[in-house]
Amino acid sequence: MMRRILGEPLLHFAVLGALLFALFRMLGDPRDTAPQRVVVTTGQIQRLAETWRRTWQRPPTRAELDGLVQEYVREEILYREALALGLDRNDTIVRRRLRQKMEFLSEDLGTPAQASEEELQSFLEAHPERFRMEARFSFRQVFLSSERRGDASAVQEAARLLVALQEDPAGADADAAGDPLPLRTELSDASESEVKRTFGNDFAEALRDVAPGRWQGPIASAYGLHLVFVRARTPARHPTLDEVRERVQSEWLVQRRREANESVYRRFRERYEVVIEEVGADGSAAGSPGESQ
Repeated sequence: MMRRILGEPLLHFAVLGALLFALFRMLGDPRDTAPQRVVVTTGQIQRLAETWRRTWQRPPTRAELDGLVQEYVREEILYREALALGLDRNDTIVRRRLRQKMEFLSEDLGTPAQASEEELQSFLEAHPERFRMEARFSFRQVFLSSERRGDASAVQEAARLLVALQEDPAGADADAAGDPLPLRTELSDASESEVKRTFGNDFAEALRDVAPGRWQGPIASAYGLHLVFVRARTPARHPTLDEVRERVQSEWLVQRRREANESVYRRFRERYEVVIEEVGADGSAAGSPGESQ
């Protein structure tokens, strides 16, 4: 008999209702207090209208704007009630969003919008490799397939063709003499990164040592062998501030924001005692709490 009573849905609803009533009594039932005010300012309405305009490429109609305002009021009321019930607690998404907003706030408060000339120059000098300008190449290549010809035959043909090309630097028949390859036979002002993506690291590194103005090789790549004629080569170098000012300004700002966040966090951190409980290798609790950090 008792088991049947406990299984009744009406009893479950009654118990749930009692728990909710007790929860609202503890938190303070909003009905027991004076109505809270939700003020929708002119500025807020203008922001709602502007967001609509950017999304739909036109201003909202009167009815659409009224709907936006009512949706804002609905959101504000439900937001306040959720906070009153503590629904923001122990919510990973809410925690991360609030952390992000705190970091944005500390960045805005702690970071100047513009760096001085001296700060930019110092930043450039402190991080030369970030702004190093790559070597650039303009060259022509003739491909000989080791897979198609065999390794020994490809080497022999490369030696024979190299002599012919050196006698005729224009290399009118070079393309016809080589093997087909679905890559460009000529690159103009290509960065070292582009050469690496196209022909591989070993080829790009070997190309650094090829003197411009004559056919040389063969240079090996993942595809096979290449004879190359370098027309022009610009070595890697460190730029002046004027050449990379925008990049330096952007990266300086990122670092200053990071430093501002860290500084604010350290100040907050000093106000807390942090106790980290010790855990075993499997993640289970183990012994007494560790030292505060």
